[in-house]
Amino acid sequence: MIRKYQPEDTDDLVSIWQMASALAHPFLTEGFQAQEAENLRHLYLPNAETWVSVDTEKPTGFIAVVGTEIGGLFVSPQHQKQGWGKALVDFAIDLKGPLSVEVFEKNAIGRRFYAQYGFIEAGRQRHEGSGEMTLLLRLPLA
Repeated sequence: MIRKYQPEDTDDLVSIWQMASALAHPFLTEGFQAQEAENLRHLYLPNAETWVSVDTEKPTGFIAVVGTEIGGLFVSPQHQKQGWGKALVDFAIDLKGPLSVEVFEKNAIGRRFYAQYGFIEAGRQRHEGSGEMTLLLRLPLA
């Protein structure tokens, strides 16, 4: 099941983000990760259109969308490779149409997921906050 984010989901979603981000972003500094956790809690979740996947009322992951861009897609490590990420992207596409996403070049997990989904590279740039390279990926129009 996928439902709209509620403020009471915040602690669970920050925890999911921390666990999933540790796997996908081991190249990011602890200081950067700590700041992003605070940004997630106070900026990103409250201001993005965020949807939560749940299994027996417990969040398994979330997708945050700003316009037609995926601002964040994170699934708890114990729920990865079970279709939750695909279900969240499918849901967002049904709402918004073709999407784009910016992913760290070193994020092999995210890059593999988006490539399997059909996203293609449309550009690259240096991420200002971390200094790491990011790839802009777009889902081609049907």
